[in-house]
Formats: sequence, C-alpha cells, structure tokens
Amino acid sequence: MAVLKVALLVLIVLSSLLLMLTVLMHKGRGGGISDMFGGGISSTAGSSGVAERNLNRITIGILTVWTTCIVAYGILLKFGL
Repeated sequence: MAVLKVALLVLIVLSSLLLMLTVLMHKGRGGGISDMFGGGISSTAGSSGVAERNLNRITIGILTVWTTCIVAYGILLKFGL
C-alpha cells in the first residue's frame, strides 16, 4: 500500500501543477487582477473560441484527476491501508 500512497502523492503534485498552469492560461474576463498586470490590453488579442473551449476541457479533465486522487488518498489515510 505504500507504493499506492506514493503514486497518489506524485499524481496529486503533478496534477496540481498542471491545474495551476491551465487556470493561468485562461483568458481574463476583465475587471480583476488580470487587468492590473496588463491583461485588459491583451484580452482583445486573446485566443480563439475553439482554443478556449479546448483549454476548458483540459482544465476540467485535470481537475477530475486531481479530485479523484485527493479522495482516494483521503480514503487510504482514513482506513489506514
């Protein structure tokens, strides 16, 4: 079971990093912190609708992997496996 815990921890770390990266790649919607750093200027030159939809799908997929790993690791810890 120690191998499973280590594998889950590695997946959690990798999916966390990928999740942060994909969230930061999304186009800013304006009025937030992205405008403070110049996101408002580049928002008109942002990605197309297809690229944004694909990025949404990738983000949701990574979020699903991350959530599943967190729940599985919590169950392993709770039952002492």
